[in-house]
Amino acid sequence: MTLELFLQHMVNGISLGSLYALIAIGYTMVYGILRLINFAHGDLIMIAAYIAFYSVAIFSIPWYLSFIIAVLFTMALGIMIERSAYKPLRSSPRITVLISAIGVSFLLQNLGIVIFGGRPKPFQVPELFSKVYEIAGVNIVSITFFIPIITIVLLLGLIYLINKTKVGMAMRAVAKDYDTSSLMGIDVNKIISTTFGVGSGLAAVGGVMWSMKFPQLIPFMGVIPGLKCFIAAVVGGIGNITGAVIGGFLLGLGEILLVAFLPELSGYRDAFAFILLILILLLKPTGIMGEKIAEKV
Repeated sequence: MTLELFLQHMVNGISLGSLYALIAIGYTMVYGILRLINFAHGDLIMIAAYIAFYSVAIFSIPWYLSFIIAVLFTMALGIMIERSAYKPLRSSPRITVLISAIGVSFLLQNLGIVIFGGRPKPFQVPELFSKVYEIAGVNIVSITFFIPIITIVLLLGLIYLINKTKVGMAMRAVAKDYDTSSLMGIDVNKIISTTFGVGSGLAAVGGVMWSMKFPQLIPFMGVIPGLKCFIAAVVGGIGNITGAVIGGFLLGLGEILLVAFLPELSGYRDAFAFILLILILLLKPTGIMGEKIAEKV
């Protein structure tokens, strides 16, 4: 393998890993507070992508405004899902909430088929994100530059929110002890809704960028990315934001390099993620940066 080809694969791996990391943060935020795997998180990727698509295709809204609309709508949808599907079950057994999350996922997928149709739709990528540059013999599409930059900026903003603001302090308190936080005057329901809103917004940004990197929309487009980002969160240590980022990059780079060095296994690219999940659960169940947490009764 030539140096140029290796660099090409590394660039692609970093770009894909950035996408996984961004979406995995949403999983890990919700789990950190509610101990809930929100399996509907991946379907929010699909919703955001379709909203951005139709905003441009039907309403002729400029692409930058359509992306903002997609993020805001998806954040509102995430909050609505939390209040309607998860909040009423807050005192129920954990398995009940998990089943509800799976049901919401199926609901969104089938609503996508009914509303948007089952035929694939081409996502129109703005010229800013579709230019191709050649650097040191490596061809790089401009979206490949933007994805890691946007991921880093949003990650820094999230870290600031969690560590430097009252809302972030309340999020950390609720994550540590749900009941005590309520006794200390924290509006737990508001904090949980805020967490869902922020996580859904990150999923929306990831969905829009995913659509520009892989410009084809189908109602089930969020299933595999959602599962892989869940795996990335588990690998990094679910509940730990930094761990989710590390897990996302490891998974993205691992997938690309697997195909690069073992092209005969390219058909097993998706299987790599699930094999990695099994190994992590066997060898280090808490993930790279996760900590063992006692179950809440």
